[in-house]
Amino acid sequence: MVRDVAALIGRIGVGVVFIAHGWQKFTEWGLDGTAQAFQGMGVPLPTLSAWFAAIVELAGGALLIAGAALPVVGVLLALDMLGALIIVHLPNGLLGQGGYELVLALGVAALALGFNGGSLTVDRLIRRKQPAAA
Repeated sequence: MVRDVAALIGRIGVGVVFIAHGWQKFTEWGLDGTAQAFQGMGVPLPTLSAWFAAIVELAGGALLIAGAALPVVGVLLALDMLGALIIVHLPNGLLGQGGYELVLALGVAALALGFNGGSLTVDRLIRRKQPAAA
C-alpha cells in the first residue's frame, strides 16, 4: 500500500506540472503565441506541435493523476519531453537558462509512472469491474 500511495503522490506531482504547462499554452500564450514561440525555437510544424504539446500536457497530466490509460499517457508525455529536449533544450546543457534538466526529469518520470503507477488508478478500477473471460 505504501508503494501505491507513493506512486499516487508521484503521479499527482508530475501531473500537476504537466497540466500547468499545457494550460499555459492554451490560456497565457494562446495556441497562436505558442506556435510563434515554437517557430522561433526551430520546432518543426510549429502550429501542429503547439496543439500536440498543449493537448498532451493538459490532458495527459490529468490522465496521469487519475491513473487512466497510463502506459499510453506515459509514452506520449515522454515523447513530448523528448522532442523538447532534442529540439530546444539540448544545446543549452543540463543546467542553467534553457537547460534540459526539467524536461528530462518530467519525461522519465512520466514514462516510469506510466508503467509503474501503482494500483490506486482508474485503470485498475476499470479492470476490476470487467467480467472475467470464460
